[in-house]
Amino acid sequence: MTALDRIHPAALAAIERFHADTVAEVAQAVGRDKVVVVGMGWNPSVKNARRILQEEGVGYTYLEYGNYLSAWRERLAIKLWSGWPTFPMVFVGSALVGGGSELAALQKSGELKTLLAAT
Repeated sequence: MTALDRIHPAALAAIERFHADTVAEVAQAVGRDKVVVVGMGWNPSVKNARRILQEEGVGYTYLEYGNYLSAWRERLAIKLWSGWPTFPMVFVGSALVGGGSELAALQKSGELKTLLAAT
């Protein structure tokens, strides 16, 4: 049984409608751009992820949704869509690779370069 199997169709429809415009914006960027970082203001993990990509010379699209005091509903919709619980969310080649810690681990292991070369 998958997680989606445990959600009633009516509830799933409500999830899909919840800030659908915001989710569509993120989904379009992820489908279009090689690297996408979805973040929020004031978050040091977001800044660190962006710094890692800059150090690697990687161009990326950055989408920011509020800060600790605003846009929490939009961020919640993105979390429901992606399945990732925190920000940043880093996508490489349309695949979610995780957040800031996961990106740092990919950089350290050298796998980030491999993923970027494959996309």
